Amino acid sequence: MPTDTNQPDATSTATPATSPAHAAWRLWILLVWHPALGLPVDPVAVLALDDSEDPAARVVRWVPLVYDAADPWRERLGESTTAEDMENWGTWLGACAVEPAAVPDGALDLAHAADLVLNILLAEVIPVLPLRGDA
Repeated sequence: MPTDTNQPDATSTATPATSPAHAAWRLWILLVWHPALGLPVDPVAVLALDDSEDPAARVVRWVPLVYDAADPWRERLGESTTAEDMENWGTWLGACAVEPAAVPDGALDLAHAADLVLNILLAEVIPVLPLRGDA
């Protein structure tokens, strides 16, 4: 039976492979001290960097309603924050911490990737943390 050559190839509608740009994206969850737990486990922001650009493109998504708690990160982050800075800060012990995050499946661009990670934090992580109990 002859095939209809006017029909699109089934593989052309398949989900495209991961873009090479995704390989240059790096995401981190920025954490601050959680008074009730006594550890820097309170997420206040998501930082996304695209190392394929020079300087690296940067997107920061702040967790709503934690403006004061996020001050240490607001003071630390600059327009030229690099992946190397994040790696160095990840080893720093104190009131702040950094946790690397995977690029979510289906992220369309760097901002969308940061938004997806923030949504996960808001839906799954922050609700199970105890109340801050700021002292």
